[in-house]
Amino acid sequence: MAEFSFTARNAAGQTQKGTLTAHDRTAAMSALRNRGLQPVVVKDAKKSGGMNINIPLPGGNKVKSKDLVVFTRQFSTMVDAGVPIMRSLAILKDQAESAVFKKVLEQVTADVQGGTNLSDAMAKHPNAFSQIYVNMVRAGEAGGILDEVLGRLAFQQEKDATLKGKIRAAMVYPIVIGGVTMIAFFVLMTFIVPKIGGILLSMGSDNLPIYTKLLLQFSDLLKSPIFILCAFVGIPLGLFFFKRWKKTPKGRYKWHSILLRIPVIKVIITKTAIARFSRIFASLMGAGVSIVEALETTAGAIGNAVIEKELLDASKAIQAGGQLSAELQKSPHFPPIVAQMMAVGEETGKTDEVIIKIAEFYEEEVDTAVGALSSVIEPVMILVLGGMVGLIAVSVFGPITQINSSPGAGA
Repeated sequence: MAEFSFTARNAAGQTQKGTLTAHDRTAAMSALRNRGLQPVVVKDAKKSGGMNINIPLPGGNKVKSKDLVVFTRQFSTMVDAGVPIMRSLAILKDQAESAVFKKVLEQVTADVQGGTNLSDAMAKHPNAFSQIYVNMVRAGEAGGILDEVLGRLAFQQEKDATLKGKIRAAMVYPIVIGGVTMIAFFVLMTFIVPKIGGILLSMGSDNLPIYTKLLLQFSDLLKSPIFILCAFVGIPLGLFFFKRWKKTPKGRYKWHSILLRIPVIKVIITKTAIARFSRIFASLMGAGVSIVEALETTAGAIGNAVIEKELLDASKAIQAGGQLSAELQKSPHFPPIVAQMMAVGEETGKTDEVIIKIAEFYEEEVDTAVGALSSVIEPVMILVLGGMVGLIAVSVFGPITQINSSPGAGA
């Protein structure tokens, strides 16, 4: 017998927490349902006594998404071919290139060999297997369709990795150009402009244009100890506190709200969230997960706190007897077509099939939006870089030209 801690909801939708004793996690969930409770989280209770030694894995403890995608695809293929789970895990463990992931698979294999369910063994490693991953594997074990579920997981992860890769690739160019622009501007303002400014002053130019004077003053500011202190201490410190604030629930929600107000960024974030929601939600529904549990699990993987809250609110409304399509209709971030297609899926009983079509449509929309953003950013960044260099050239070389062309210049 083992002790489990749980979070569950009763018929009125109220959350209850506590502990219970059962043979395994499945028995614990059955006991909760027998009490009229809907399990939300059921896990091994933390022991209060003794030492809890957590040995850090070499090279960090985060498994790369690429390693997980390869593992899931290979695992799906082997299970579908009839290779026993234990043998599949042992083979994939030996083939793992990442030392971190190899260690995780060793522990998972040992737990499964000791009689633990595959999903429960994976749940012990949240840095490798997400809640969505574990829930889908658990649903596959319960329904006897683990091979099918692993195939869905592999396809979903490949799509998600492709989507993230395209977004990252689109951001490389503006980041590089932006960095080069800032470096070039800093070098010009701290090394070139002061020397030319000295030449202007030595030539007795007291009637410099206002923009030239401002440029020289700004150049002096960049070399001042106050600016250097702000640049090397203030900025890193500000970024540190900003990241700390962004990790808090309130800060994360506020920051994501701000992002959803930026015109171009809003489109990409919204379409990416809808595509990810549709793909993951369809996979969970197809694996036999209940709509409420699928919504709550998917909400945490959206990547935006504002849309996540909308989905969690929809989950509560569904528990009270509402329809998902009606709740999505209320959201300002889900287009009407999503709610309409969801309604069709609810009426026909093919929600997972219909929502897959939504995922495919919005994945293409994200590709288009990212491509459009890239095509807009390139000329804008070049224009900004050229404008900065041109401003410096006009501010510095313009007065020199005027001095050389003045009547007394050749005397």
